Amino acid sequence: MRKRTVYAWGVALICFIVLMIVTPAIPQSEEYHDFADQRKFFGIPNTLNVVSNFPFLVIGIVGLVLCFHGNYFNLRLQGELWGWACFFIGVAAVGVGSSYYHLEPNDARLVWDRLPMTIAFTSIIAIFIIERIDEHKGTVSLIPLLLAGVVSILYWS
Repeated sequence: MRKRTVYAWGVALICFIVLMIVTPAIPQSEEYHDFADQRKFFGIPNTLNVVSNFPFLVIGIVGLVLCFHGNYFNLRLQGELWGWACFFIGVAAVGVGSSYYHLEPNDARLVWDRLPMTIAFTSIIAIFIIERIDEHKGTVSLIPLLLAGVVSILYWS
């Protein structure tokens, strides 16, 4: 069974790499950066787009503290703890990265908007595997899923 899992991961990795190589990059339209609210308050450009990301930072920090302080979420599995920690780190980073992007929207800064979201999303996938399929497989999949997400964002950029 273990050999089968290694083969499955190997095939998935090869498919991922081949698809990244043969699939052309999808260019980001410059119109994507035109937001409905472009007002400037208190010297902050695109103010509402920027400050609306603050709750992500707060929720991410609070969630991270609650993960490690007294096991507030009653996480029984070690893999769950690491999965949720990565998720809340990603959510907190969304608050920072998305604010940075919205200050001056362009393709270079869009990476910092999408990268934290990808970290949060891939962490959730690993958590689903941990909680629904198998703790060990899910915990082991956390790093490859995070790496696949980060590589895909870097490849896009």
